[in-house]
Amino acid sequence: MSRLVPWLTVGPAVLWTLLFFILPLVLMAWTSLQPLQGDGPGLGNYVAFFTNPSYWRALVNSLEVTALVTVLAVLLAYPFAWVLAEQVPERWQRLALVLAILPFWTSYLVRSYSWLLVLAEQGVVNGALVGAGLLSEPLRLANTRAATVIGFVHFFVMLLTLTIFASLKQLSPSYRKAAADLGAGPLRTFVYIVLPLTLPGIMVGAFLTFVLAIGDYVTPQILGGNTELLMPQLIMLQIGRRGDFPLASALSLILMLVVTVAYLGCARWLRLERV
Repeated sequence: MSRLVPWLTVGPAVLWTLLFFILPLVLMAWTSLQPLQGDGPGLGNYVAFFTNPSYWRALVNSLEVTALVTVLAVLLAYPFAWVLAEQVPERWQRLALVLAILPFWTSYLVRSYSWLLVLAEQGVVNGALVGAGLLSEPLRLANTRAATVIGFVHFFVMLLTLTIFASLKQLSPSYRKAAADLGAGPLRTFVYIVLPLTLPGIMVGAFLTFVLAIGDYVTPQILGGNTELLMPQLIMLQIGRRGDFPLASALSLILMLVVTVAYLGCARWLRLERV
C-alpha cells in the first residue's frame, strides 16, 4: 500500500496534464496533418506555410512587433522598478505597487478600446498637439503598428516592473557597499553588480512579455486595424473565414515552436549568467 501512495498523490496531476494539455496538443498535431480537401494525412499545410509569402510575412510581423514591445517594455520598466525599490520609502512601497498594477484591474478589451480613443484623429493626443500649435493637422496614430506597440507596452511595462522589482528587493545592500569600498562608482556598480544580479528578473519578465504579446489577438485587431497581418490574426482568419482548421492547427503549432525556441534560448542564457 505504501508504494501506491506516491502514485495516488501525483495521479490527479498527471491525469489533468494528459487530458487538458497532452491530448489537445496531440489532437491539434493530428488535425494539422489533415488536408482541407482530398484524402490522406500529409505535410501539405506546413508546405503551404513555407511556400506562401503572406504567411511568412505574418510571422515576421509578429516577431518584429513582439521584439520591439519587449525591448521598450524593459527599457521603461527597469527605471520604474528601480525608483519603486530604491527611492520610495519602505512603508509606501506596497501602495506604490498597487497603484502601478492598476491597469491589470481593467478589462484587457476596455484598455485596448481606450487607447483607440486616445490615439484617434480627434483623440486626446492629436487634440493636444493641434491645440498647442505643434501640428497643423492630426497624425494618423490609430490603426497602425505604432498603436499596437503602444497598447502592448502600456500593459507589459507593469508586468516587467513586478519581476524586476522583486529582483531588486532580493539584492543585498552588502554588494553595493563592497563595490563602493573597492572604489567603484555608481555607474560601475550598476553595470557590473546590480544589472547582472537582477538579470534573471529581467529575463523572466521579458520572456513572459514575448509569449503573451506574440500570441495576442485582441490588441493588434483593435489598435492595428488590420493594416498588417500578425500570426494570431492569420490563424483566426483560417478559422473564421475559410473554416480551415487543419491549416489553423499547423500555424498554431508553428507559433508554439517559435515560443519554444525563445524559451530554450532564454533558459540557456540564464544558466550561463548564473555560472
